[in-house]
Amino acid sequence: MRKGLAGQRLVAVFLTGVLLFNYPVLSLFDRPELFLGLPMLWFFLFGIWALLLIAVAWIVERGAR
Repeated sequence: MRKGLAGQRLVAVFLTGVLLFNYPVLSLFDRPELFLGLPMLWFFLFGIWALLLIAVAWIVERGAR
């Protein structure tokens, strides 16, 4: 049962990534302003990408126990 729950969580992380990397959300951050020296869109893309990788790693490691 625990393996199924981990699979469901991975699917949820995938769907969250699909929604966050879709056009309407990306257009909110496509601005010429800088945030921490990076354009807003780049900061958003790499920030969300890193958070999704951390979430997947956490789910996979937690499911292995």
